[in-house]
Amino acid sequence: DFWTGEKVKGGAYINRSTPIDILPLYVREGSIIPMGETMQYATQKTADCLEIRVYAGKNAEFLLYEDENDNYNYEKGQYAVIPMQWNEAKKTLTIGKRSGVFPGMLEKRTFKIVFVSEGQGVGDKLTETGYKTVEYTGKKVKIKK
Repeated sequence: DFWTGEKVKGGAYINRSTPIDILPLYVREGSIIPMGETMQYATQKTADCLEIRVYAGKNAEFLLYEDENDNYNYEKGQYAVIPMQWNEAKKTLTIGKRSGVFPGMLEKRTFKIVFVSEGQGVGDKLTETGYKTVEYTGKKVKIKK
């Protein structure tokens, strides 16, 4: 459950009462979801800090794609990709080596790694405690749960 972190068995009907501002949302185990600060448009703030939520239970992969946000230079190959993999057996998140480059790309950024559990890393607000901080410089790094 995105809002509570409660594990719910799949393939079942769920009857849940929700207020008008809460959409019932369930995240598949083995998912990696990046979250950032609320912005009104893509270039309002520098997204130098992202929260990476890991929903354990199965292996997962995610590609974090970045470009200049305001033109078509990505069509000319000016973009970057950061691969992320969750290994369930080893309980390890690997943030791989960045590939690609584009003008204005952040050379360094902070990732707040959140291993989602009941009450931890839930809802649409960023997590304030209980995360692991990674200063990412484009090189491969492993984070153990």
